[in-house]
Amino acid sequence: MSNKPPHGTEEVEGIASLVDTDLYKLTMQCAVLKNYPDVDVTYAYTNRTFDLKLSREGFEWIKAQVAKLGQLRLSQAELEFLQRACPYLPQTYLAYLEKFSFKPDDQLVLAFTPDTGVSDRMANEGNENSEKVEFADGSAKGDVRIDIKGKWVETILYEIPLLVLVSQAYFKFSNTDWNYEGQEEKAFAKGLQLLESGCALSEFGTRRRRSYHTQELVLNGLVRATAHYEKSGGGEGKLLGTSNVHFAHRMGLNPIGTVAHEWFMGIAAITNDYTRANEIGLRQWIDCFGEGVLSIALTDTFGTPHFLRNFALKYPPSGKSYAEIFAGVRQDSGDPEEFVKRMRKFYDEQGIKSKKTIVFSDSLDVDLCLKYKELAEREGFVSSFGVGTFLTTANPSDDFVQLSSPGQRSWPLNIVVKVNSANGKPAVKISDNISKNTGDRATVERVKQELGYVEREWEDGNERDRSGSRV
Repeated sequence: MSNKPPHGTEEVEGIASLVDTDLYKLTMQCAVLKNYPDVDVTYAYTNRTFDLKLSREGFEWIKAQVAKLGQLRLSQAELEFLQRACPYLPQTYLAYLEKFSFKPDDQLVLAFTPDTGVSDRMANEGNENSEKVEFADGSAKGDVRIDIKGKWVETILYEIPLLVLVSQAYFKFSNTDWNYEGQEEKAFAKGLQLLESGCALSEFGTRRRRSYHTQELVLNGLVRATAHYEKSGGGEGKLLGTSNVHFAHRMGLNPIGTVAHEWFMGIAAITNDYTRANEIGLRQWIDCFGEGVLSIALTDTFGTPHFLRNFALKYPPSGKSYAEIFAGVRQDSGDPEEFVKRMRKFYDEQGIKSKKTIVFSDSLDVDLCLKYKELAEREGFVSSFGVGTFLTTANPSDDFVQLSSPGQRSWPLNIVVKVNSANGKPAVKISDNISKNTGDRATVERVKQELGYVEREWEDGNERDRSGSRV
């Protein structure tokens, strides 16, 4: 069986819809439109798995798909779905989204550097008036560079489509030694195991999916697992939804998501106030959506210890602390056990008695979900899990494997697109894991000193091979 969808199933080439993206890109775009509509930004693409290369043929496919992004528009059916499923999105934003379109010719620059070391950009530099240099060998492997620039509100939606396209190109042209066989059944089995263990889970796999059909199979499996679980009597386990708005619409699921590091990174760069950036971001978020709405706070942009100092501050209109207002927090880097204990200590010191939620979203598989659920509940928290890469790209060793060597895993890319500057100033992320530091190194070090950031080692935190060793 090839890595093409089964007969009768049409593969979606590239991006299916303007809302074939994660919900938090829309919520952040809404907040940016309200607060920072004229800010200019740049974004940087990084492949953390630098030994996994794309082919020139794959790069040319990416360019062709990127050109099509400008044709995407919000449909009437999608607008009506957002109005029903996301009532917190104001009409002013939905009116903006109705008219929104990508402008890739003006906002993106893509380049390919083959392992020979000469990039398209270098080969054609100063060559505007003559025929451009073309490289004939489509199988040549190399590195992709993607530069994004423009108004924040106009470029914020590029991240997910670009990651999807790069991942799909890799598995379509560079790593083709895999197939879809049994993937829906494996997603069904994993979903059922999580549900029967009482886990509340969301599917977060869009950004690194192997293909549209992969995510479709995974969601089909999870939906079937939910139906089977409920028919058998159900319990505490629940499929909360998917981060992908398009699939939520198509499959009748809840779109799930709140905010990403980008929101706080951009604010810190714009204001150059890293001491208060978290508080500014929290305050503007509540001003945009209201108290108790989209209220899972992301703690680790500049390290959780510093975030908690801001989280304890009062939201001026109500006089309640942000920690009281927000329903819980998301753990996305560092040692989960240390994080849970830190949050328990923090809430106790704040005198907060209401039961809070911890959403775990950092490189999860089934075993880790079960482990963290027990850990969170032991400390008095409600737990929830956003499971992504291990469902749509790289499940444990019995799932995506090399066809030529069934005992070997078919490895995914670990790729990210992060905001790199705002208003001409570097945007950085520190996180609770040194291997997730992002952005200008001098700024990262300056901010660490300014905030009193303390480096912590976590043996499972190597971002290059979070899924295990490829040696």
